[in-house]
Amino acid sequence: MTLAAGRLNRPITIQRRTAGADAYGQPSTTWETHVQTWADVRAPAGRAAAQAVTADRATSTTAYSMRIRYRTDITADMRVQLAGVVYDIAEVLLDLANREHTDLVCVAGRA
Repeated sequence: MTLAAGRLNRPITIQRRTAGADAYGQPSTTWETHVQTWADVRAPAGRAAAQAVTADRATSTTAYSMRIRYRTDITADMRVQLAGVVYDIAEVLLDLANREHTDLVCVAGRA
């Protein structure tokens, strides 16, 4: 069974962190495009929102699953941009059995 192209209906940009220097020669981190691809984006049931306590106050994050065609060059230190919103990649799940897709577990609200 192959991954249906019709389900991959949201364009996403996967970015990687690059090291550089600013105008004063100080180290700086920027983000550059690693790949632009299509994804099937879902908010998983039961895991859609998580509550955490940070610095004595409650924060909320939303987890999304972004399924793309099988790739092994995506890592958890990258991020995804979707419709102008940045999502941190929390986990990369490879379909090792069939090599048809890669699921990116992404979290909004931590940027």
